[in-house]
Amino acid sequence: MQRLLTQVHNRLLASLSPEDHGLLAPHLAQVDLERGRLLYDPGDRIDVVYFPHDGVISLMTLMENGAAIESATIGCEGALGLMAAVAPRQSLSRAIVQTPTRAARISAAQLHEAWDKSPRIRDLVDRHNEALYGHAIQSVACNALHSVEARFCRWLLTCHDRISSDTVALTQEFLADMLGVQRTTVTAVARGVQAKGAIRYRRGVVDIIDRGVLEQLACECYGVIRRTYERLLPEE
Repeated sequence: MQRLLTQVHNRLLASLSPEDHGLLAPHLAQVDLERGRLLYDPGDRIDVVYFPHDGVISLMTLMENGAAIESATIGCEGALGLMAAVAPRQSLSRAIVQTPTRAARISAAQLHEAWDKSPRIRDLVDRHNEALYGHAIQSVACNALHSVEARFCRWLLTCHDRISSDTVALTQEFLADMLGVQRTTVTAVARGVQAKGAIRYRRGVVDIIDRGVLEQLACECYGVIRRTYERLLPEE
């Protein structure tokens, strides 16, 4: 179901001047995206752009044998499919909703019209794409070099930043896909982090108990990625 947008929580939209936001506002609508919803697969034409307000969308890189691993996450700091504001684009990855997400939705064609009229929107699109690229290449190094526990904690922190709750509802299957490991490994790692007092783990649900401990256990990539977004997309 689609509703007219009445509130802005997405940082990209919030950073626009009233004049620039006015180019988008008539075409923006709010949608509720349920967990597990598939938004794009590789090769799909990007016809719709999403600006999340609260929630997490994952970009998954797929292999021919069916294996997958997360390459980036998108939340209230960014947008999904924003490159289509410049010209028609096909998705390079699978985009799937990882937590229930409220988002503003606009067609790529309508966003392109606004991009063509506004230098500020063009600059914002460029900086967002650079930040997302930095996120993706940091994830490549992280997935290759850091332990599953450190990556698990990094992901929880990244998710925590983008939702308005200390409880993250995720299935073992989702976690295994995001981390590129077996479900049994996810269970063992989650129980280990729980034993250190950072979280409470139940099947399909993670409660963040002590964020400070979680930050100590996470790898450096959490801070690197966060600083990249803060530098390129500062809150205004």
